[in-house]
Parts: sequence; C-alpha cells; structure tokens
Amino acid sequence: MKKTLMTLGLGVAMTLPTLSFADNYVIDTNGAHASVNFKVPHLGYSFIKGRFNDFSGQFSYDPENVTESTVEVVVDTTSLDSNHAERDKHLRSGDFINASKFSTATFKSTSVEQNADGSLTVNGDLTLHGKTNPIAINANFVGAGNDPWGGYRAGFEGTTRLELADYDIAVMGPSSYVDLELHVEGVKQ
Repeated sequence: MKKTLMTLGLGVAMTLPTLSFADNYVIDTNGAHASVNFKVPHLGYSFIKGRFNDFSGQFSYDPENVTESTVEVVVDTTSLDSNHAERDKHLRSGDFINASKFSTATFKSTSVEQNADGSLTVNGDLTLHGKTNPIAINANFVGAGNDPWGGYRAGFEGTTRLELADYDIAVMGPSSYVDLELHVEGVKQ
C-alpha cells in the first residue's frame, strides 16, 4: 500500500505543471533608474541620439529558471526627446512616428532564452506606428540586491535594431534603421 501511494504521488507530481518562482518587478521610471534610448543615423554623416521620457512596465525574473521570465513595457511616443525641440516636433509628426495617431508603443515578451555566455535573448512583439513585429533584444543581467530604502532591485541592459520599413516609418537619406538601448531597473513587488 505504501509503495502504491508513493508511486501514485510521484505520478501526480510529474503531471503537474512546473511551478515558476519568478519575482515580479515594476520598472523604476520615477527615479530615472531606467531609460529607453535611441540612436538613428543622420544623413549617413553622424548619429542623432535621444530617448523616450515617459514609459512604464514590469517584468518577472527567476535567476534559477530564466526561461520563465516575462517583460511588458508601454512607451509614450509623444515623449520622444532628442534635445532639439524643432527636430522632436518633426520626428513626432506624420512624416515619421506620427505620435498624435500612434501615441503608444508596446513590447510584450514571448520567450526569454539564456545563452551559453550568460547573456539573454528576450524575444517578443513590438507594436509601433500601428504595426506589430517580432523582435529580439540582446540583454544582460546587470545585478540585483537590496536598496537603501528597504526594497530589492534587479537590473538589466539590452539592445536591438529596428528596421524602420518594418513599421512603415519613413526613412530620410540612407538611414534605414534605429538602434534601441534599454536600461531597466525594477523594484521587487
């Protein structure tokens, strides 16, 4: 009887879904501990760098089971800031990202992979300018630990390249892409 119960218990345990012990974090945008930055070639001569000042998001992360991690971010495209008011007005216009019509961009992860070198690949769907396409973000875990305010934080950095044509965004000159650089620090909930 005891052997039958143990066998039954083991069988039930093997059929249950794997439990995730990922911690949930809210991205700390209030303290400027996170940023969504961009770099775009300018006429083939140099680069314009900027950022989106307003965004929010959350992620879950379990260092013991990275593949169970998730990320969701919402960016206010009207907050585009390249440190030049007239250029920002033009970039937000219908000539480019049309922020008045498409005021948000969203990213939702579909999978997270841990690479042999310890880096991460965060796959997901980016919706920008009314178009949704899969993208891959090359990411690295920066660190985690207690903060001075009694909380616990985890941080990551990542990069990805977007082809503007994939989102029906006009190209000026020979530049066809934008590079995104992401810095994410989250506060454990």
